[in-house]
Amino acid sequence: MIEPARAVFLSYASQDAEAARRIADTLRSAGVEVWFDQSELRGGDVWDQRIRHQIRECALFLPIISAHTQQRSEGYFRLEWRLAEQRTHLMGADVQTPSSAVPTGNSPQGAIPEKSVAVLPFVDMSENKDQEYFSGGLSEELIDLLAQVQDLRVPARTPSFAFKGKADDVTSIAQKLRVAQVLEGSVRKAGNTLRVTVQLIRADNGYHLWSRTYDRDIKDIFKVQDEIAAAVVEVLKAKLAPSQTVAAYRSSNTEAYNECLLGKRFHSRGNADGWRRAIEAFRKAIELDSAYAAAYASLALSECALADSTGDAAGQRQAMADAETAVTLAPKEADGYASREVLRMNGIWDWNGAEADLKKALALDPAADKTLGNYATLLERLGQLTEAIAVGRSATEIDPLSTIAWSNLGQYLTSHKDEPAAHEALRRCLEINPESSFGGHHLAILWLLDGNPAEALATARKIGIEAFRLTDVAKAEHSLGHAKESQQALDELIAKHAADGAYQVAETFAWRGEKDNAFEWLERAYQQRDGGLSEVKVDLLLDRLHGDPRFKTVLKRMNLY
Repeated sequence: MIEPARAVFLSYASQDAEAARRIADTLRSAGVEVWFDQSELRGGDVWDQRIRHQIRECALFLPIISAHTQQRSEGYFRLEWRLAEQRTHLMGADVQTPSSAVPTGNSPQGAIPEKSVAVLPFVDMSENKDQEYFSGGLSEELIDLLAQVQDLRVPARTPSFAFKGKADDVTSIAQKLRVAQVLEGSVRKAGNTLRVTVQLIRADNGYHLWSRTYDRDIKDIFKVQDEIAAAVVEVLKAKLAPSQTVAAYRSSNTEAYNECLLGKRFHSRGNADGWRRAIEAFRKAIELDSAYAAAYASLALSECALADSTGDAAGQRQAMADAETAVTLAPKEADGYASREVLRMNGIWDWNGAEADLKKALALDPAADKTLGNYATLLERLGQLTEAIAVGRSATEIDPLSTIAWSNLGQYLTSHKDEPAAHEALRRCLEINPESSFGGHHLAILWLLDGNPAEALATARKIGIEAFRLTDVAKAEHSLGHAKESQQALDELIAKHAADGAYQVAETFAWRGEKDNAFEWLERAYQQRDGGLSEVKVDLLLDRLHGDPRFKTVLKRMNLY
């Protein structure tokens, strides 16, 4: 159906599709045009832009509010509600918006706060375009700096950086991030000379509230960051927290700072080569400044990731030692505790210690979205699924464009056997990033558990991370009755990923009902300190092992029984 302009826009949760259809039919029979056509709900950018256009142009926005919408704090219908709220001034002052009709605990976000700003990734304007890590690092530092201002809302790095290289204008970006202002800029670095140009822009009208160009020596980079942050705080009339301090984790050595930024960029590549190069950069930073706590904290995470990918127990121990050093050097900074928690949860399975570190990190830095996500994961690993889902939902609200947050939420919901909500979370993850390997992996598992191995196989074949792709293909082929194809995928998984995918091998054997082989590979995962083993208590792929006394032994060794 091609709807004329000024039609009624009907917004509903997927579970209410039949009710929405009946309402649409009734309105149309009375001669009212309605935008409601399920055949067009295909997803993607074109569909998304069409939705936004219709909400801007409709004569009346009609939300269907039900028990389903009250129970769900995510879903595309909530984005529709927020978009409608932004143009309520066109609909009449007496119209009740969705936020006033839905209970507060599950309502869509209200008006965009005036004291809110998104820091976009600064553009590298250096002659050779080889300083992107530095310009991006400067943006991240400013996000961390401004996030400490007590009454200023600052989106985390992931949603802000999601617009890097995109054609979205400032108004569109601000609407998506729900901020009133945007801070953007550029960096030109040549030797020890630095030029930083920055402007604070009002999103609703495009006016520049403040702008400045800094020509400084590289050694003054921290001073430049502080001046920019102070200017933003002044313009927005925000308040600094009485105890605010931002310099404790910094290095006075600008070369060390540069190496630390470089290390973070290498780490973000998410592969063994990137982690090795990150480790090298962080160690250089520490050589230049032996008291650089943030470098130790970041080094520990890169060492942990590399050790997990290679089955290197010694590497895990070194990572723990470096995390301990970070805590010792800066006991009032969150970074060290956050890094140590990852090691305690995935390497030595010290659940109490991990929880203590997470709570300490969150107390020191409540705006740390990654730490909140890690807390949700910890709760899930311990089997506290209801609590994990609640915290996981909070993580998606703080960072609504984080594929990891949505993927993790989908995993928690799957473990909780809430398949419809899990599908919705994973749909959202893959809508943001169709190439998310974790999202694809969790969706393939969900299809298997749903009894739909054909969809699981189709999903698995698109997964970028090879170990995930092979294990999911092997399981799906088995469920389809294709024994030869299943074995081929499993043989390849073992040949290529015995060191970093022992837990996935165990899952595959368990799904196929081969218990002895499954327990053999669980033992290998334990000896290798495989990070995946922390999922053992809630992993539905291992259900066939639960009645075997050996499974209880595994849980006891993992401090999970």
